[in-house]
Amino acid sequence: MAEEEQQQITPDYVNQLTGPTDQFYCMLEHNVYNLQFTDFQIRSLDEGCAGVLFHLGRGDTPAPPPPEIGADACRFIRYHFGPDFLEYNTIGTTLEFTNGPYEVHNFRMIERHYFRDQLITSYDFTMPFVIPNTKNTWEMIYTKPLLSEEWKEALRSAPWEAKSDSFYFVGDTLIMHNRAEYNYGY
Repeated sequence: MAEEEQQQITPDYVNQLTGPTDQFYCMLEHNVYNLQFTDFQIRSLDEGCAGVLFHLGRGDTPAPPPPEIGADACRFIRYHFGPDFLEYNTIGTTLEFTNGPYEVHNFRMIERHYFRDQLITSYDFTMPFVIPNTKNTWEMIYTKPLLSEEWKEALRSAPWEAKSDSFYFVGDTLIMHNRAEYNYGY
C-alpha cells in the first residue's frame, strides 16, 4: 500500500471494512515502537471445558501460509482449530510482547472476522499505556457470536475461507497489520 494511502487507515476506516483485506495496510517499518509479539495462547473459558486450545511461542513454527503471501509470512498465520472450536462460547487470549525504547499511548487492537466476505464479528481492545523497554502481557476475553448450526456446518466445510484482520494502532496511527485464516474442519 502506498505511503499516502497508509495515512488514511484509521480505526474508523477499519471498523467500516465489509470484507477481509487482500493486502497489508502498512509496511513493517511503520512499527517504530519495535513492538514484538513473543508468545500467544488461546484457551476456552467455558465452565467444564476450560483449557488451552492453541499456543505459539517464540521459535515455534506455525502452519505455513499460502505461497502468495511471500515475504509477509511473518504477519500471516493459519489456525486449524477443528470443529469443536465452534462450540466454545468464551475464549481468552494471552499475548506476550516486548516494547522498544518509546512510550506507547493508547495501543489499540481492532480484530475483524469474516466468512466468505461477510463480517461475523469485530473486537476492539485498548491498552492505555506501555512502558518503554518492557515485556508485557495483554489478556483479552472474547465472547463469540452465536452461530446457527447451518453457519457452523458452512464454516466446518470451508477450510481457510474464514479470515481475520488484526489492526494495531498507537493513537490513530496504524503501526501493524496481521492477517489470518481459519480451518474448522475435521
